[in-house]
Amino acid sequence: MTHAKRLQSLLLGLSLTAFGIGRWATAAPAAGTYPGTGGPVPFEMNLQPPATQIAHEIYDLHTLMMIICLVIFVAVFGVMFYSIFKHRKSLGHKPATFHESTTVEIAWTVVPFLIVIGMALPATRTVVGMKDTSNADITIKATGMQWKWGYDYLKGEGEGISFLSNLATPRSQVGAPGAPPTEKRGENYLIEVDNEVVVPVNKKIRVVLTANDVIHAWSVPAFGVKQDAIPGFVRDTWFKADHIGTFRGNCAELCGKEHAFMPIVVKVVSNEDYKAWVDVKQKEMAALADDPSKVWTIDELKVKGEKVYAANCVVCHQATGKGVPGAFAPLDGSAVVNGPKADQIHVLLNGQKSGKYPAEMPAWKQLSDTEIAAVITYTRNSWSNKAAENIVQPAEVVAARK
Repeated sequence: MTHAKRLQSLLLGLSLTAFGIGRWATAAPAAGTYPGTGGPVPFEMNLQPPATQIAHEIYDLHTLMMIICLVIFVAVFGVMFYSIFKHRKSLGHKPATFHESTTVEIAWTVVPFLIVIGMALPATRTVVGMKDTSNADITIKATGMQWKWGYDYLKGEGEGISFLSNLATPRSQVGAPGAPPTEKRGENYLIEVDNEVVVPVNKKIRVVLTANDVIHAWSVPAFGVKQDAIPGFVRDTWFKADHIGTFRGNCAELCGKEHAFMPIVVKVVSNEDYKAWVDVKQKEMAALADDPSKVWTIDELKVKGEKVYAANCVVCHQATGKGVPGAFAPLDGSAVVNGPKADQIHVLLNGQKSGKYPAEMPAWKQLSDTEIAAVITYTRNSWSNKAAENIVQPAEVVAARK
């Protein structure tokens, strides 16, 4: 009974100190430069260094819970092994004759309850904070698709900016089934993109999430952010970066065979640099917004369409246009591609679920009218395709959108 009372006192003291540790867990991060790389590092054993207040709280909560579990483990097993060793039969000890102890039963009921309360209070406060997306300075919509991310700046400075973010690691570093890579892997292998999400430091960023095919997840560990993107639903999360730098994450749901190839890269910059980026990006978008009334030649559309196809379509339909048997439809010899062009325009604008393949053809409304016209023209004049209606002009796409 003496040892039981000592254990009771130890665990009770632990549960009460949890409240104080919880306050430490939510303390403000120390000023200075970011101590991490913004992404994973070889042989990393702990969470990534936090770059936001919420990430600090998650990191410290993780440490707090590990300490509590360790102390409980040592205390329980310490008393157990001590009792076994000191009260063994060979020393002349006899089994106790009592059947129950009110004190012990109260202790092993009350003490765990207090420990759980001590753990739950700081955790609940952090979870509530993670869900508070109000009063955001900038709102960005992130759309998951197989296998890339689409971003639209909805509110705040930069409103109207829109772009797709694709894996930038070349296939020569990745290789293919049965074919080894031909190039040495780069420093940011599989966690680099062609278009980064750019946000200002110390600004609250709300991220609205959805998907246009299967479930994806937008996850940046250094921000303490992980939220599913579900087709037909709108979810949201937020972060407020404390440090300037580049932070990397990945889609955290098994979204198909190219799941490993849709990274997330967020570049946090100063307010001045963000304003300069917004200005440059808006000018780029204005330059890309070609006059839809312009009449292009078939050769111009094919050249432009090949680039659009390589950036957005080649993963599913392959460079040969043969698709992936049993997964993605071929474009080479396709009845849609070789048929009336209005049908193909409709598919690109609205998507298609034929039932013949498990993956749905997503809508590509985020592409410009010229890009859609160009990629359709390219597919109708490539491989073995010889469509009668072999050219689509941007004006036709504009009309189909209405």
